[in-house]
Amino acid sequence: MTFDLRELPRLLTDLYAIVARLEELAPGRKFTPDGHLVGSIGEAVAAYAYGLELLPASVKQHDAQASNGRLVQIKLTQGQSVALSYDCEHLLVLQLDQKRGFVEVYNGPGAPVWARIESKRGIGQQRQIRLSTLRSIAEAVPGAALPQLRPLPDILPKALEAAGVEFNPENGAN
Repeated sequence: MTFDLRELPRLLTDLYAIVARLEELAPGRKFTPDGHLVGSIGEAVAAYAYGLELLPASVKQHDAQASNGRLVQIKLTQGQSVALSYDCEHLLVLQLDQKRGFVEVYNGPGAPVWARIESKRGIGQQRQIRLSTLRSIAEAVPGAALPQLRPLPDILPKALEAAGVEFNPENGAN
């Protein structure tokens, strides 16, 4: 499935502008885009940039399949860590960075990541791993990355700046 992301910059700008307005209307409350919304954005962006075929929503363990048949778990974070519930064949972690937009953090086999966190238990069986740890693991497994077929969309900083919205990755827009 090919994704046309031409509307994504405008839609994300609108989304974060709405978040900013809601936070103005309810001082002290955060309306952070997270959970399924951020996950689905990450999956669509990854499918577009890496030519992945998305699996049906909420399939356990994997989100997509690469053209070489590899099954891929996709994670997008606006923070400094991601949570995994299961081991996966291949892990692709993207970060939505406030200054750089979408950034690839990890693109490699899932086994070395799972080995680092398997013994950890978190809420709902999820295990957290910091992006800095993922970057270290990535350096130890060179050449295992899925090829990027298209650039990651360079959208968030420019789009939000144009809309006059300041993006804070911990709390959404300000």
